[in-house]
Amino acid sequence: MTQRELAEYLVTERKAHYHFTVKGNQPGVLQDLELYFRDRKQPQFIEPAPPDHGRIETRKIWTTTELNGYLDFPHVGQAFVIERHSIEKKTGKNSLDVAYGITSRTPEQADPQQVLRVNREHWTIENSCHYIIDWNYDEDRSRIRKGYGPENITRLRRFAIGVIKSKGVRSVAQKMRQLTRNVRLVFDYLRMTQNSCACPSRK
Repeated sequence: MTQRELAEYLVTERKAHYHFTVKGNQPGVLQDLELYFRDRKQPQFIEPAPPDHGRIETRKIWTTTELNGYLDFPHVGQAFVIERHSIEKKTGKNSLDVAYGITSRTPEQADPQQVLRVNREHWTIENSCHYIIDWNYDEDRSRIRKGYGPENITRLRRFAIGVIKSKGVRSVAQKMRQLTRNVRLVFDYLRMTQNSCACPSRK
């Protein structure tokens, strides 16, 4: 399911909202956001984050509704850009990460501070998921490189991890080892057949 289809489904069918970080998979939208926010002035909100793992971080956000009717994307309530500026306490090394995004929430439903908070939560989950994928699948050394293969296999891995985490397991890695190369156990764990074990699954 593409992001456009997902956005349409969430807003129209589920009566919910979306919050997407716009990356290279939406090149047209990304280029429009980059162009609009190129000469951004003072941020609408600045959030200094407490030191984390020896790093001091400051987050800034700019939002706009001027692109709502222009962007080639359904149900845009506002667009935003976020800067994450971090300093390594030991080395003094500076880094700047810029993220563009869109959300179906209007400014009345989410002010800049709230948009920034939602994005931070998404970013935290993204980092956690990436760590799990890299640790358990050794994804950084994957030999799948052609076409949409890398993107598709990452989505499948994220989906698998999401399913396991939704069961409330204590250790994703341990559960993966239990299910590896045992299709019957997978079917029982997911209750996918009528013959699946009816007893509660062990976490």
